[in-house]
Amino acid sequence: MSLELTLGIIALFGMAAIGTPVAFSILMGVIVYLGVAGQDIAIAGETMVQRLFDGFLLLAVPLFIVSANIMNAGSISDRLLNFCVAVVGRFRGGMGHVNVVASLIFSGMSGSAVADAAGIGKIIIDMMVKSGKYTRGYAAAITAATATIGPIIPPSIPMVIYALVSGASIADLFLGGIIPGLLMGLVLMGMNTFISHRRNFGAEEPVPLRQLPRLTVQATPALLMPFILLFCLYSGITTPTEAAAIAALYALIIAAGLYRTIRIKTLYEIFVESARSAASVGLVIGASMILTYIVIQENIPQALSASLEDVDLSPLVFLILINILVLLLGCVLDATVIILVIVPLFIPTCEALGIDLVHFGVLVVVNSMIGLITPPYGILLFVINAVTGIPLKEIISEVWVFLGVLILALLLMILLPEIVLWLPRVFGYQG
Repeated sequence: MSLELTLGIIALFGMAAIGTPVAFSILMGVIVYLGVAGQDIAIAGETMVQRLFDGFLLLAVPLFIVSANIMNAGSISDRLLNFCVAVVGRFRGGMGHVNVVASLIFSGMSGSAVADAAGIGKIIIDMMVKSGKYTRGYAAAITAATATIGPIIPPSIPMVIYALVSGASIADLFLGGIIPGLLMGLVLMGMNTFISHRRNFGAEEPVPLRQLPRLTVQATPALLMPFILLFCLYSGITTPTEAAAIAALYALIIAAGLYRTIRIKTLYEIFVESARSAASVGLVIGASMILTYIVIQENIPQALSASLEDVDLSPLVFLILINILVLLLGCVLDATVIILVIVPLFIPTCEALGIDLVHFGVLVVVNSMIGLITPPYGILLFVINAVTGIPLKEIISEVWVFLGVLILALLLMILLPEIVLWLPRVFGYQG
């Protein structure tokens, strides 16, 4: 490792340690590297602008953010919750099941774990606590755990970013995330059932079955979102970015035209909030692109790939080791940073070992999401603490069991690649 790279890394982690936002920490590390190396610091700005302008795919990120915010602002969340309560609320631990099913459905609209937790998650926590059947900590913990499903089932902002750095097909990644997302929901519902019987959590008042068709019709427009998105991608009608634009337009038509719950003033606020969120993600992406330029210049991927090949690791052992690393990093780093900075280092090794990049990408995204609820620094734990005021101590004490079953689901995905790859192959994927 060169002197300039060492000093750049020290500057990066030093700035992050004192609370500097990740994007600015990366930029400081890059400036230190370029300065010590005697290179023109203007390279940083030139590289960022050039790669952002070349990245047409990146336009999908703000469009998905707009789509999620429109869905949150409309009455769509209420309609989805009524549908979920009618379907699974009648079972023991019913609101816990509603929490999981609502996240499975909402993930098909938002593509963001934080949007899921701060939006529909807050509503469900209030419902669970007010019912008097669940503790605050349990309601918050299961909400944090279910929010991790958000970026697994399409649309998925992390998968868009992974496609950018790996060259994998977004459509195949989206399809590859569907069964893993359902598996995560299944294990969380299984754990909720187990705990509900042990703690004697009650069921909700059953909604008459004759009301189910009406509630289903009300929720159907929102339920169609992921199917429309996948149809646009796999039919070849649109590019991924154009599909994201269609998703945002569809969300606007539902909320403003069909349900009539969004006014011009509300729409302005949605666009402003979406712009802020997209700008913060864009800063991280831009800074990471400069960091990628330095990584390539230092020949780090090639050196890392060569050293791993010398060790003669099997693909399975490599996957397990990388997933342990990503799980640990996920406790302290955002998924975007992991995918943009860490993952590209291992892409050449994956290709050399014959590891499918769609399988690898879904594993990385799932793993990064699990990191969001891993104590003590899981970001989702802090998000739920901020929006509900429930103490972190209560949330952390309850989240461990859900963390355990999610890691078990991840292990199954590692050992059985068909969990990820079966659906893409049904639609013609040759990987």
